[in-house]
Amino acid sequence: MRRGLGLLVLTFSTALGAGTATLVISPAHAASLLTPDTVNAAPLDAISPTYAPPDSKIDPLTTGSTFNVGAAAPSTEFTQAPAADAPSPSIVRLQVLLDRAGASPGVIDGLDGGNLRHAIAAFEVMRGLPVDGKIGLKVIAAIDADKQVIGSYVVTADDLSTVVGAIPKDYAKMAEMKYLGYARPSEAMAERFHMDEDFLKALNPGATFAEGETISVADLGSGKRGTAARLEVDKAEGQVRAYAEDGSLLAAFPATIGSEENPSPSGMHTVRAVVTNPSYTYNPKLNFKQGNNDKVLTLPPGPNGPVGTVWIDLSEPSFGIHGTPEPARIDKTGSHGCVRLTNWDAGELGKLLSPGVPVQFL
Repeated sequence: MRRGLGLLVLTFSTALGAGTATLVISPAHAASLLTPDTVNAAPLDAISPTYAPPDSKIDPLTTGSTFNVGAAAPSTEFTQAPAADAPSPSIVRLQVLLDRAGASPGVIDGLDGGNLRHAIAAFEVMRGLPVDGKIGLKVIAAIDADKQVIGSYVVTADDLSTVVGAIPKDYAKMAEMKYLGYARPSEAMAERFHMDEDFLKALNPGATFAEGETISVADLGSGKRGTAARLEVDKAEGQVRAYAEDGSLLAAFPATIGSEENPSPSGMHTVRAVVTNPSYTYNPKLNFKQGNNDKVLTLPPGPNGPVGTVWIDLSEPSFGIHGTPEPARIDKTGSHGCVRLTNWDAGELGKLLSPGVPVQFL
């Protein structure tokens, strides 16, 4: 018996011979199969290496060596293609392992997509493997696939101290608040552990995320260590890559990089500063107009502010790399010209940087 995303594949044998049958199950039923035990035991070889999600932007990455993530794949042992409407324990496991390795998949949600495939490609570069953005025996062997990826955590009062309730969409109303914190305890915990909020809830049915409650979360490890000597911002791939002094790939993060209406910069720039918990100055004459707001506003800091919890200031005036209040939308929607990462990825990147680091927009 093999479980896929929204599929249950049964292998059977009878007096007349052997065969397989595929039963389609609902996303809700598929989610009910998602438990810490099933995720920790999920085989990575259940993920199809040939699956290409319809929204994927997989193209050649340029990282010092030439490779094409979208190149045709040779035949392999694994052929089951996942559906895209329910989380897969195997993909959850892979996402956590990639996150630990510094090849961020963005939000951990158990779903396949372009961000995951680019993360696999980045991991392959880090380990000196042939690069195709697909899961296979060499990737599985290199990623320490036997390690536990879901653990338990007790919610603390400090975790909930940043929960402020509903956040208005209007900038003028935001400016009246003292802190743009989390709307819900589940949102705060999901962001802390790099998880999609709905996925966190599915993994913890019935949880209220109250102080003292034990919940199941992604086991993220200790985070990436090192010092970045240069950055690449790859518009075509929707990815920011940090390189060490020796040219090795140190970390990679999915990113929303400008839009057709508000393109990001081109060429070479440098990091000027890394600011945590930044406030945000809204000026409709310099950037864009939000709703009916035609005056300069100062929005307070917080994870649900327009630039999230980190601002990496660049030498290009008014441009930066920053966090976001909507981590699940990274590399799926445009930005107002800047480079947007999840709050946790912006934080990890900021730790690798110092003023003067060159940033190349590809």
